[in-house]
Amino acid sequence: MAPMEITAYGDTCLRLKGREGVVVADAYTSVVGPTGRGLTTDICTYSHGDDQQTLGLSGRGASKRKITRRRGEGVVVPASLEPAFLLDSPGEYEVHEILISGVRTFRDDSRGGDRGPNTSFVYELDGLHAIHLGDIGHLLNEEMLDRVGAVDVACVPIGGALPATRAAELVAQLDVQLVVPMPLGNGAATDEMNRFLHEMSVQNLEPVPKLSVTISSLPQETTVVLLEPRGRT
Repeated sequence: MAPMEITAYGDTCLRLKGREGVVVADAYTSVVGPTGRGLTTDICTYSHGDDQQTLGLSGRGASKRKITRRRGEGVVVPASLEPAFLLDSPGEYEVHEILISGVRTFRDDSRGGDRGPNTSFVYELDGLHAIHLGDIGHLLNEEMLDRVGAVDVACVPIGGALPATRAAELVAQLDVQLVVPMPLGNGAATDEMNRFLHEMSVQNLEPVPKLSVTISSLPQETTVVLLEPRGRT
């Protein structure tokens, strides 16, 4: 069986590839640029509105191309991803034989009062369940955990509103075998990443270009995999 592959593009932007298809999460123009750098997918999910969505309209080359797709909470879709099926809200979906659950979460610990709502997406690819938590800022309550269900891989933001200690608690809540930390592009991310790795009892972790995993290759104990992001625009 071919493995599910996860590659990183910076911040919370990840590409997940399985035999059923490809999903790209959080491909904001502030990360992959207005053209998308040739990044393609079957399904594109967005966890929240783009904080820097105006970059896609005012950046270099914007005058040469009309950006045509703006959805939900203010997402500008990069050109190379425009043909993809777009999801940006909670719900249950089946697209290209890929099962996806969008769970309402928030970008802070006050139910969105400070930084707004967030959607955490669970993807089923190659029999594996991976959750992309987006820019979540809190632990999950029982209702959210029920909606998420059992997952094998958790992609967790580091350096945002969620402190490193809480990120480790969130991983424990989800009880996953693989953890993919997503360091956000700010000065605090490096320190928070070091704190998170300390909380996870991980030392000397070297980044890898991609994560390849099958059901049979899942580790017995929770394992952290740090992905090396592909060059940013």
